[in-house]
Amino acid sequence: MPVLWLPGAAVADGPPARLGELRVDTLSGRADMVTGGDALVQVDLPRHVPPRRVDVTVDGRDVTGAFEFDDAERTLTGLVTGLAEGPNELHVTTGGSNRPSAELTLINHPIEGPVFSGPHQQPFACETEGFEVPVVGGTLGAPLDENCSIETRVDYFYRTTSDQYAPWPAQASAYPDDLATATVNGAQVPFIVRMETGTVNRAVYQTSILHDPLAEPEPEPDVTTRPAGWNGAAIYTLGGGCAGGWYRQGSTTGGVTDEVLLGQGYALMSSSLNVFGNNCSDVTAAESAMMVKELFVERHGPMDHTIGFGCSGGSYQAHQMADNYPGILDGIVVGCSFPDVGFSTVNFITDAWLLDHYFTSDPDVAWTEEEQRAVTGFVTYATAPNVAWGARRIDPRAFCDSVPAEQRYHPDTNPGGVRCGVYDHTVNVYGVDPETGFARRPLDNVGIQYGLAALNDATITPEQFLDLNENVGGFDDDATIGPERSEADLHAVRAAYRTGRLTNGGGGLAEIPIIDHRSYADDAPNGDIHVRYHTFSMRERLEKANGTSVNHVSLLDDRMHGWFSTQNPLVVHAVTQMDRWLRNIAADDSDRAQIDKIASARPAELVDGCQTREPNPTFIAEPLDRDPDSTCEQLYPSASFPREVAGESVAADIIKCRRKDPDPADYAVEWTDEQWDRLQAIFADGVCDYSEPGVEQQGLAGTWLRF
Repeated sequence: MPVLWLPGAAVADGPPARLGELRVDTLSGRADMVTGGDALVQVDLPRHVPPRRVDVTVDGRDVTGAFEFDDAERTLTGLVTGLAEGPNELHVTTGGSNRPSAELTLINHPIEGPVFSGPHQQPFACETEGFEVPVVGGTLGAPLDENCSIETRVDYFYRTTSDQYAPWPAQASAYPDDLATATVNGAQVPFIVRMETGTVNRAVYQTSILHDPLAEPEPEPDVTTRPAGWNGAAIYTLGGGCAGGWYRQGSTTGGVTDEVLLGQGYALMSSSLNVFGNNCSDVTAAESAMMVKELFVERHGPMDHTIGFGCSGGSYQAHQMADNYPGILDGIVVGCSFPDVGFSTVNFITDAWLLDHYFTSDPDVAWTEEEQRAVTGFVTYATAPNVAWGARRIDPRAFCDSVPAEQRYHPDTNPGGVRCGVYDHTVNVYGVDPETGFARRPLDNVGIQYGLAALNDATITPEQFLDLNENVGGFDDDATIGPERSEADLHAVRAAYRTGRLTNGGGGLAEIPIIDHRSYADDAPNGDIHVRYHTFSMRERLEKANGTSVNHVSLLDDRMHGWFSTQNPLVVHAVTQMDRWLRNIAADDSDRAQIDKIASARPAELVDGCQTREPNPTFIAEPLDRDPDSTCEQLYPSASFPREVAGESVAADIIKCRRKDPDPADYAVEWTDEQWDRLQAIFADGVCDYSEPGVEQQGLAGTWLRF
């Protein structure tokens, strides 16, 4: 049977439960997705109701004492604890039957999850003993249970005047002589970091914030008082990778010690399941991020906004999390980006693998390297063999070190064993093929005319084109290359579109600002997976879904400062401008559409453009739109990819193409009768018709889906 998914209830920041003027809502997350037995709740009181008249109960239990009154805002805020798993009925009463009252259902889930991602993946390797605690040293020790839990711990460290971190002295009663300061909100504050480490959703989480343990009280969810070193914003760091990202907890997070971001007053947070090298699932990543944010708010109070920040696998997470689970991230700054892992990346690298396999398998006709490059569309052919290695993430045997050897799948010796790979890792969404028992697979290259543009511009000959498409082949269920093209499971194709596994752009991404920073790698001598066209893919999907990409800004440089680091001034510019952009949006209390608020709120200093490729670069402000006459395009050619060479658009959003009969008018060559007969035989069921939507291509079924 196909997998089923259910849309989530209204998000927590939507209209709260209310009667009359009394309002009640959760501040720490969605009321229907509370975790860990507690929630930060706020009651808005009308002017005529004195706070002493208010009583709050949960399933008949009086919790009024947990709430504190803010006279300026007319709110009562409290951390409600002791929630049972499942529904908990919270009631707010103000005396007498004719007095205003309100109620809210808090649905509590276990701290180890799951909430909406579906059954936990098994087996699962705990890695707390290998998790090294930043700055202070040591590891987290053995896990406490099968869910890889640890006792929550808090560590302090500080920035020294020699620009290093040092552990905070034990039992310190005075500031160290070498303590540095940071400027936050226009004031000098001690550069002392409070780092919390614990576990949620079977992940190790970490949060950090500037906090002075000598002068400030222990953090609490006080909505009126914040640490002097916090600017009110949070950055959620998202780690990269994918291959091998399954069946494991992970021993790193996306990082919470960045001195540039902390020094500007940002709170940082992440978890080990927000590193795609540990967990290559955007659904589990979104669930983990939701839970970490909830914990942070319950410790420190609500943040002004949260910025998603990540490169490569971190960009998958940011795009998909923001589109499919809106509200977790309010804006995203992505680097070395891809729209998603399962399609924009997998299709591009598996096509490259097929093509490189063909070219290195003694084809019947000769090919020059330039002819091979033209078929891939890349700036350099070296990209094809480079990315082919990573394409083995579709192989259920290739990246399986996290699973004990005796449990691993082998088609002959252990056919019922654990299969590792992107499709098996997404089985809660795609479901199981009843014939094979394997996860359904949305991988398809039927009808693709590899090298079509190279044929039509006379870079390759008809004979080369025919031999290539006759012999390029596809992948069987174990990712072994064979003569038959890969054919997608239609249930999986449908699920991919409806659930956002292929990033649509019309969910949450339609209403948040996006900054895409790319350090150019298309011309890397040894090839590289992080090629530039993926930025255009995401922008084109936004255009298709929303009719505009005004919320998307693209920045480009030459890797002088590495991939995506706060040592790069352009990356820091992206973060600080995103912060300004979000604050400008929040200040707009008009009733205009959100996309119009985003457009008008964008800082004037934030525009598309590129850095020149020289030791002391200058910024060229111009649209980054593949215009061959533009300066940035000439400095950083965006090139193409195999399916665009075959006729697909740069959106790269066709999983399985619709087909038509070959038409001589589509080719700028003269075919012999024998060649035309061969072409029709190769594509007996038709060639891709990219003027039509893909098979089962459709919009999102909704956001906040549960599996």
